[in-house]
Amino acid sequence: MKEFLISFGFALKGIANAFGKERNLKVQLGIGLLTIGAGFYFAITALEWVAIAIMIALVLSLEMMNTAIENLVNLVTLERNPLAGKIKDIAAGAVLVASVIAVVVGILIFKKYIIAA
Repeated sequence: MKEFLISFGFALKGIANAFGKERNLKVQLGIGLLTIGAGFYFAITALEWVAIAIMIALVLSLEMMNTAIENLVNLVTLERNPLAGKIKDIAAGAVLVASVIAVVVGILIFKKYIIAA
């Protein structure tokens, strides 16, 4: 149990490090918090909350993975390397895909509430 708690502490340290230093993560967190606020304002359904929570977690988690990959690539080489750039671009692309889908999910959920308002 002690080892589990120690590893949990490392994970929390990683989350704090990422949110403390990564601008894009802060922006995405802000958008997530605005979305949560909209969810409370419009009193969305439980299933809609599940979809919103999954999308927020997916985008934030992928952004953290993107950050980890970028840092790892920078650790391996700081030289201009086409493969290093490709790796970083693919990781960033994963975040973009999830972000676009999150926007689509948000539109599908909130459009009926906004139209009715």
